[in-house]
Amino acid sequence: MHILTLKWKFTMVDSRYITIIYLWSKINMLWNDDIREIKGIGDKTATYYRRIGINTVGDLVMHIPRAYDEYGEIIPISNVREGDTVIISGRITARPQARKVRNISIISAKMTDDSRGIITLVWFNMPFMANQLRMGTYYIIRGKVSRNNGRLEIVQPKLLTKTEYFNKKHKLMPIYKLTEGLSNNAVSKASAYALSELRSKKDYIPSDIIKRLGLMPYMQAIKSVHYPKNKDDMLKARKRLVFDEFFSFLLMLKKVNGERTGLRTGRTYEIPKESEQFIASLPYELTGAQKKVINEIENDMISGYAMNRLVQGDVGSGKTVIAAVALLINAKNGYQGALMAPTEVLARQHYESISEMFAPYGIRVTLLTGHMSAAEKRNAYELISSHKTDIIIGTHALIQDKVVYDNLGLVITDEQHRFGVKQRESIANKGEACHVMVMSATPIPRTLSMIIYGDMDISVIDEVPAVRLPIMNCVVGGNYRKTAYSFIQKEISKGNSAYIVCPMIEENENSDLENVYDYYLRLSEIMPKEVRIDILHGKMKNDEKNAVMDRFYNGSTDILISTTVIEVGINSPRATVMLIENSERFGLAQLHQLRGRVGRSDKQSYCIFMTADESPDIMKRLNILNNSNDGFYIASEDLKLRGPGDMFGVRQSGEVLFELADIYNDADMLQLASDTVNELSEKEAELILNEISKKIPLPTL
Repeated sequence: MHILTLKWKFTMVDSRYITIIYLWSKINMLWNDDIREIKGIGDKTATYYRRIGINTVGDLVMHIPRAYDEYGEIIPISNVREGDTVIISGRITARPQARKVRNISIISAKMTDDSRGIITLVWFNMPFMANQLRMGTYYIIRGKVSRNNGRLEIVQPKLLTKTEYFNKKHKLMPIYKLTEGLSNNAVSKASAYALSELRSKKDYIPSDIIKRLGLMPYMQAIKSVHYPKNKDDMLKARKRLVFDEFFSFLLMLKKVNGERTGLRTGRTYEIPKESEQFIASLPYELTGAQKKVINEIENDMISGYAMNRLVQGDVGSGKTVIAAVALLINAKNGYQGALMAPTEVLARQHYESISEMFAPYGIRVTLLTGHMSAAEKRNAYELISSHKTDIIIGTHALIQDKVVYDNLGLVITDEQHRFGVKQRESIANKGEACHVMVMSATPIPRTLSMIIYGDMDISVIDEVPAVRLPIMNCVVGGNYRKTAYSFIQKEISKGNSAYIVCPMIEENENSDLENVYDYYLRLSEIMPKEVRIDILHGKMKNDEKNAVMDRFYNGSTDILISTTVIEVGINSPRATVMLIENSERFGLAQLHQLRGRVGRSDKQSYCIFMTADESPDIMKRLNILNNSNDGFYIASEDLKLRGPGDMFGVRQSGEVLFELADIYNDADMLQLASDTVNELSEKEAELILNEISKKIPLPTL
């Protein structure tokens, strides 16, 4: 900051003045200041923050906690129950034991207290714990209780000092999304520093709207969402920020809608004979819904106006073949087409299938992803710019500045909710008045989709190809686990494969990884050695993830233990079983998305929803999935069950359009924001959008 340079010029004049200047500079830290302006963040640490999209001070304070942790009372070990997150205090009864299983180090120790309860503590890949723990010494421990071979244990427990425990007791502690190299404590400290010294901003929403809706002022909401005084304070802060995300998104949508309405393409399209030939060559009959949607797309393309259409189809409904027809029509009319997928694995799968489909028609297909070599990228750039390729399939790499299209006519984004308005527009702007088609498998009730996709025509594929057998479902308790494993073994013996999904546990910043490792070790001891088991979790590098998913797709892995990173991006016809542990922790829409990873062929597939909570309310929810494979029905029923007040429900829609808001859990706020935007004139909306862009970074769109 320039003011810091000024500080040194007065070094010999008046030390008190130096202090005043220095303090003034700090409390005027700006939203757009580099993240390195924050105390304790140097060049190396800044690279970690940039991995999760934090480049400026504003980015950091907008990095909202994904959950909150509350430290309760210390309880007797004899009172702990499986599934509870507890704080206990006791002594280590014997020397810690160290062992290795498949290159994973395991430290275990037994603890007891005055209640004479006994519990086992387990640490993975932390060999130093063997020397840190002392037999007979008392410790305060926090963690989640699980059961292993009938014994209670806490995996990856946290050791607390007395001071640390009493400082945190009954306070809401923020839990942040992290990456390798960043700890929750470091992000929390940096956020506190930034908030204490950040220049305050005038609220960008008109005061009459804030007053009428009873919203918390913006800067107060930012501070309270990071460090709430209590639960009520946090809920009010969250309500304001959720409203902001929906409000700014819908304002942007209103602007985009106005710009694209009636946009002429300036191109002439005809439906080529190859389109009918391609459909006739398919080894299956298209469903009535697929034919209807293809007809709608053809009418869009020959209308002379730019298509702007959402194709919403349940998992397995056959959206890819519809995209292929649109790409073929576009190519045979002499234009380039781009298909953007959310993951490299899905992009490669689209590339392989579409290349094979179009080989007889002389249509050239090119793949472009971020992890290709420099030489491969240069070759792709050349093919694209010289129109030596007709269809380009890839990831976010398709919108890079280096990619120059030659007469781009059609843009298709797969799983559009992973990209958002800005990225959708970025690739569409690579051409002039392009046709835009987006595909989504997220089952959003029509009442919500009319708001979220208000700028688009909507086509719904409400049938599944007859060649695919309905997935058989069951909802069971933990006592069914042994039977489930036997069933999985039976399927593997037929040459099939299985997914096992472990939920992320919110209480610990690394627990999703630890939970998968723990499960892997236990399953390895149960399954025969010839059963090949692999792990997939969100903290892996992209190359590692791609390698794991490739092994599973190619049949080198029998069981893939994973967090919800498999929700989108894997299409393995060999997979016939999905076992979802602790299914009560997921929303129904997300469970349905996970289930959609099986049933991708003509084989009978199965989904086992295992729950640790068999209460009537939980069973009522899960039985909706048990009795139906219709994603739109499930989403609608889930919305009825949840109600507008469920602020802490499990996030339903993955990495949707928003950082904090969720269209299911916050449906009432979405409607409120929509009503508020609709009340604004175009001039008012434009003025507010300008204020947002000037004063406060837009929420992720």
